[in-house]
Amino acid sequence: MKKAIYKKIKENDIIVIARHIGADPDALGSSIGLREIIKETFPKKEVYTVGASASKFKFMGTIDKINESKFKDALLIVLDTPDLKRIDGINSINDFKDVIKIDHHPEIDEFGSIKWVDDTKSSVCQMIMELCYGTKLKINKYAAERLFMGLVSDTNRFLFYYTTADTMRIVSKMIDDTGIDFTSLYDDLYRRPLSEIRLQGYMYQNLIVTENGLGYIKLTDEIIKQFEVDPASSGNLVNNFNNIDEVLVWVTFSEDIKQGLIRVNVRSRGPVINKVLERHNGGGHKFASGARIKTFDEMEDIVNDLDQLCIEYKKYKK
Repeated sequence: MKKAIYKKIKENDIIVIARHIGADPDALGSSIGLREIIKETFPKKEVYTVGASASKFKFMGTIDKINESKFKDALLIVLDTPDLKRIDGINSINDFKDVIKIDHHPEIDEFGSIKWVDDTKSSVCQMIMELCYGTKLKINKYAAERLFMGLVSDTNRFLFYYTTADTMRIVSKMIDDTGIDFTSLYDDLYRRPLSEIRLQGYMYQNLIVTENGLGYIKLTDEIIKQFEVDPASSGNLVNNFNNIDEVLVWVTFSEDIKQGLIRVNVRSRGPVINKVLERHNGGGHKFASGARIKTFDEMEDIVNDLDQLCIEYKKYKK
């Protein structure tokens, strides 16, 4: 599979790299990292990353501007995106000469002449590292830093269940080979403004917890403005709630007036949540998923579905 991907990259002079909407560090790190890797290996190729920029993660690197007339002659590589509707920066994969899919989510839509989908991998950043070490692609220091930050973010500093011995080995090899100062990279990833820390305190104080183990909080535009934070801030904080004894599943509903939607971020310490989120215009991993809904009217259905999931999980565990 890796050799087939390398061959396809080598054959194409124009390459466009896309990822999912609402980009996180894994999506940004893998797409920007792969762009730099291809340019390092094949300096004459045109390589572009597309999609909306994420001001919260501007330290990850820049997104490119490209004339869409180039699409018809380009190879599209879609990263970290299980379904077609969540690809950011393009209208249709059919606009491209060829398509490759690389992803670590459970598969929803099958697409691409070549697809490498493995939901046992910690991150797409890990998969890009493996792609490089399995082919003649070259990782430079800048790319390695992006890949490291993306992997660390998606594993929550190697805490999540899909962090494996293979994850540790390949990260160690990349650090040895590129000499990145990995400890300094944590500063950008985990430094938070005081406004966001205060929001976190509000979330702890106002989290509603059901008797079945579901924790949830509703963050309206009024609350978000009160704390002077970005609507995405609650999603950035969601992993901080994973050590509450009484909570099995926790979810934040954050209103985004500019986008005209509600951001839904869900995490779990046992119940498999991604199938529930797929029913609500979202999806993701077994224990880390999200969605975007139109109004708070849909919030009750999600809360009820997740609460029922907690009930079923507790029955199964008995």
